[in-house]
Amino acid sequence: METIKNALDFSDFPRLDLTVAGAVALCLIIFPLFPLSSFAMSTMIQFLMFALYGMGWNTIGGYGGQVDLGKAQYVGIGAYTTAVMLIRWDIPFWVSMPIGVCFAVTWSFIIGYPLFRLKGHYFAIATIATSLVLKDIFEVWEFVGAARGLEISPIKYHPPDFLRLIFREDIYYFYFILGFFFLGILYINWFRKSRLGYQLRSIKDNEDMARSLGINVHWAKIKTYAIATGFVSVVGSFHACYIKNIEPEDTMSLDISILIALMAMLGGAGSLWGPIIGAGILIPLKSYLKEWLGAQAGLVGIDLILYALIIMLISAYEPRGVWGIIEKIRRRKRA
Repeated sequence: METIKNALDFSDFPRLDLTVAGAVALCLIIFPLFPLSSFAMSTMIQFLMFALYGMGWNTIGGYGGQVDLGKAQYVGIGAYTTAVMLIRWDIPFWVSMPIGVCFAVTWSFIIGYPLFRLKGHYFAIATIATSLVLKDIFEVWEFVGAARGLEISPIKYHPPDFLRLIFREDIYYFYFILGFFFLGILYINWFRKSRLGYQLRSIKDNEDMARSLGINVHWAKIKTYAIATGFVSVVGSFHACYIKNIEPEDTMSLDISILIALMAMLGGAGSLWGPIIGAGILIPLKSYLKEWLGAQAGLVGIDLILYALIIMLISAYEPRGVWGIIEKIRRRKRA
């Protein structure tokens, strides 16, 4: 009961923030009711997915201060677990998804114990290495389709199928991922006020001081890494049912890991709303700039240049991201 109360407690945010958040939540709920293109709906689903990825990364990267650049490996573990179990044994999403989370968390414990002996850029490089090694393994592993990947055929399942999460219309996928999105916000709101959340802030500020207070720094990092992994793996399982065609390059590439980290850092790492803001900026930019500019003759790649330029400008002005800019403006007004 106390956990639920803490998850629902947003009293530390100004009333204006909660009003804006409520208005955004209402807009998300009624979004599919408007006449929209399939491209717009797809972009919105990707926004919700990457917002969840960013929330997961924010636990270890934002509150814990550990720059993890290997989160794509857990996207792949979740996606492949669901796809393999559905294709080979017809096991529904609601069974394969938690099994995928267990696989991903187990792997996170196996590699997390030695990885968290490293610090700074050594840790970041090591996470990249583990992710790329796992991707290479999947590319030659015939059981999971090797480099050609796996394809889920919606025809044999007679959609809509709520057990296997197989639908023809994107509106179903939208509301499913929106439900996960709201649950993710509630969990992170509880997490940041939990004992582990306060321990991570102490570790981020000064590890030696945290140890002197009796905090098991190494174990706190490993537990948080497992929590971040669980977030990513759940969305990876959803990704398999939504995309229906998964390959190692699409689910486990370094680009995805970097994009997940950028979401939180651009929006504001270590804040509740930061990953959501970051996803709200980067995903539409990524989708629409690529559509409007990247596809035109002579402009291939300019979308990536503009995308990177915006990130650099915001980061140069305020290292804490967009949420840091908002807080800076508030402090000036109060002063």
